[in-house]
Amino acid sequence: MKNVVVRTENAGAFFGKLESHNGNEATLCDARRLWYWSGASSLSEIAMKGVSNPEGCKFPCKVDRIALIGVIEVIDATEEAAKNIDEVPVWTQH
Repeated sequence: MKNVVVRTENAGAFFGKLESHNGNEATLCDARRLWYWSGASSLSEIAMKGVSNPEGCKFPCKVDRIALIGVIEVIDATEEAAKNIDEVPVWTQH
């Protein structure tokens, strides 16, 4: 499965391994929501390079699998970006 960044109409942006994609629906495995980022100008840049300010990002924990509806963008991600995103600390509310 390839790494991708997915943008949806209402659920936000996600990074993960693309299990399936059909029209406006996609399923990701090992997925993280990209709730807030710092150190990248766009999702395209995140997909290519990751983020340069990981401490300023709000990426919650991974989920094993997520089905997304309302998919409007799927961007192939590089291995460099995948490694970078995996190293962003898990953001949580205490």
